Amino acid sequence: MKSNMGTTDRIIRLILAVLLLIYAYNQTSWLAFVCSLFTFYEAGASWCVLYQLMGKNTCPLQKK
Repeated sequence: MKSNMGTTDRIIRLILAVLLLIYAYNQTSWLAFVCSLFTFYEAGASWCVLYQLMGKNTCPLQKK
């Protein structure tokens, strides 16, 4: 997997993952918990499934 997310996208997803985790805890929602874990993974790996499917790349690394 090649990185396709920039720093701003990663920070936004990290904040979203934390909010989803809080929501999952308060509502005891397994679906929200799984979505939160996946969002944490995306932020940590700097890779987005949707970006991959759309061919979008916000990563500042230069292509070789």
